[in-house]
Amino acid sequence: MEFIQLIEYETDNADEMRRMAEEWRAKGQPNDGGPTRITVCHDRERPGHYVTIAEFPSYEVAMANSNRPETHEFATRMAELCKAPPTFTNLDLESREEF
Repeated sequence: MEFIQLIEYETDNADEMRRMAEEWRAKGQPNDGGPTRITVCHDRERPGHYVTIAEFPSYEVAMANSNRPETHEFATRMAELCKAPPTFTNLDLESREEF
């Protein structure tokens, strides 16, 4: 079952966060896992509020990815750029419709 993680955070350092994400992507992902898609959204109604949507093939792949040293390093650096600790919502995908 596909798995989606929502990461909500507040930051005044969006440009630095973007550069950090680009560096992480440039390093590449291992062939055995990692997100299949990452979407970053900025809240129109709340400046500085962001939601990142990370999609994985399964919960197990997401947890293996979370346990990687490079993911831990990224999360630590991300938290340092946030006003408060990010919040995580873990979702099992029930259905998806394409229009």
